[in-house]
Amino acid sequence: MPKAEPFPLPHELYPGEWFRRLDREEIFPGDSPVELDLGCGDGSFLARMGAELTDVRFLGVERLLGRVRKVSRKASQGGLQNVKILRADSNYAVNWLLPEKCFRRIHFLCPDPWPKKKHARRRQMCQLPFLQALHGLLEKNGELLFKTDSRDYYEEAVETQEECDFFKEEPWEKDAFFYPKTDFEEQWLAEGRTMHGLRLRKI
Repeated sequence: MPKAEPFPLPHELYPGEWFRRLDREEIFPGDSPVELDLGCGDGSFLARMGAELTDVRFLGVERLLGRVRKVSRKASQGGLQNVKILRADSNYAVNWLLPEKCFRRIHFLCPDPWPKKKHARRRQMCQLPFLQALHGLLEKNGELLFKTDSRDYYEEAVETQEECDFFKEEPWEKDAFFYPKTDFEEQWLAEGRTMHGLRLRKI
């Protein structure tokens, strides 16, 4: 019989209450900068960031339990005390649970591009209310970093920014700062696909 997983999992953030916004101190005590990896998948990006930037605290949000367990294992194996994982739906976490003015950066990497035309309205980076909610989570001058391999999704996100008066697009030069590839990104680049990135600063 497989060994039962502990509950909550190591490195898992499990709120005592699910119907109010958390305080920053409930996530990471102290005044170190905190960054959010929204829809963090198996945690490959999160673990690499945590291992490299040890003075920064990282919170991943992921809905699927299997992926949450992978993140927990990677953080434990790497001794990453600066990494935590929250099992929650991203929309719920952003709109109702995560503390406002808390995060230095939000990483929104390789989300579902919803390629079918009838599903395109689900693209979160193209929804002003969702962007406004992310804006509220960022501290002053905080950044939202978005990547996708979908040209259509990227172009629509850029168009959405033209209607947006609360973010300013910033240049994102290669190697401007440490930024590891996600497993999805490595796979897609190996297949010859192109990644598109958008760096937005809170105003």
